[in-house]
Amino acid sequence: MPRELKADKVARALQIEERMLSHYGEGACSLDYTDPFRLTVAVVLSAQCTDAMVNKVTPHLWEAYPTPADLASAKVEDVAQIIHSLGFYQSKAKNLVKLAQMVVSEYGGEIPNDMELLQRLPGVGRKTANVVMCEAFRNAQGIAVDTHVFRIAHLLKLAGPSCDTPAKTEAALLRIYPKEYWNFINHQWVHFGRDYCVARRPKCDDCFIADLCPSAGTAARKKSKG
Repeated sequence: MPRELKADKVARALQIEERMLSHYGEGACSLDYTDPFRLTVAVVLSAQCTDAMVNKVTPHLWEAYPTPADLASAKVEDVAQIIHSLGFYQSKAKNLVKLAQMVVSEYGGEIPNDMELLQRLPGVGRKTANVVMCEAFRNAQGIAVDTHVFRIAHLLKLAGPSCDTPAKTEAALLRIYPKEYWNFINHQWVHFGRDYCVARRPKCDDCFIADLCPSAGTAARKKSKG
């Protein structure tokens, strides 16, 4: 693909988003939650794990520890026992108890509507903070870049080869997409990554944005050559 002018890339990106909105609407969070605290905990648990697995575990966690104060006073080993089916459950259990303690002692029992304060919480990085800001508060300060968003951004050539980290990829997307779309992109692209742009078997022939994707058909051609 010849070098794309910035204006052309922005126009193409907006066309992609128009189709995403038409196909998925604003997108829906795959994690079950009832408030910002429970969403934050669920996103922390989802690292290296599927949302479906997290949704099986969190009802048991909230049954045992209904409030931030309850979780703050929990024993780490008891929390670990509840979430043991998830990856890295021991470190996650430690982070959850510390997170709850900090929410209670420093934030008055409420998850803060603030990117910097969120990232002070144990286990909460920029991706998690972005999800909480977008989903819980509808106050997007960025775009959450998980494995789906990272892969799709590069396949769509909206992030270049030098964007080799989630942070650099996010920065590239923020330069392209107006803030009014930041709330939706992660959820839309996660669903798109599961439905069409599957990592090992992309369904390019059925994809509704294939004509806007410079990588469409590439994986199939590589497979046929192999």
